[in-house]
Amino acid sequence: MSDHLRVDPILCDAHGHCAELFPELVSLDEWGYPIIDDGPIPPGLAKEARRAISMCPRLALMIEQRSR
Repeated sequence: MSDHLRVDPILCDAHGHCAELFPELVSLDEWGYPIIDDGPIPPGLAKEARRAISMCPRLALMIEQRSR
């Protein structure tokens, strides 16, 4: 199992905080909505991922566990 960052597009209001806090895996489209790298969260960046998740004003970010 590996951890992946996921965004709920229904909850997201395109504030862009996630891309500012976690640019390693999150970029923004032309409307400000996050584009999440589909790869697993590198172990060395797990703390930053949790920080970005906790700072999301709409709680639209989450960690999803996937089988490799």
